[in-house]
Amino acid sequence: MNKSVLFVCYGNICRSPMAEYIFKYITNNKYKVSSRATSLEEIGNDMYYKVKEKLKEKNIPFDNHVAKKITKEDYDNYDLIVCFDSKNYKDLKTMFKNDNKIRKIKDEDVEDPWYTRNFEKVFNEIYEECINIKTELEGF
Repeated sequence: MNKSVLFVCYGNICRSPMAEYIFKYITNNKYKVSSRATSLEEIGNDMYYKVKEKLKEKNIPFDNHVAKKITKEDYDNYDLIVCFDSKNYKDLKTMFKNDNKIRKIKDEDVEDPWYTRNFEKVFNEIYEECINIKTELEGF
């Protein structure tokens, strides 16, 4: 059974931290969960303020977040690495060759709300898929 999940998006300021805190919330912190970026663009930055607003609106707790790039050590220390779109997936497959550990959160890409501004849609998609991952990890 997978016991740890790492969510990865391009900058680690929108989708992946949103998924991290949603997953922690719906699993009552039962699993080791974190988030990372595939790029260096936002490293050191906080979660995007619109993501914080959406999490607050949905009563999902979060703490201080600092964007970090995924490393080989992260790859080795997590059982499941979940990304959000085809570009993330391709980048991760280039960095780390394992087919079993890396996957997209769903078949279709989850749009980047930093560009689309559609934080509600992205929240709902991520929440639904986090429930699916939780169900899978719990074996139901």
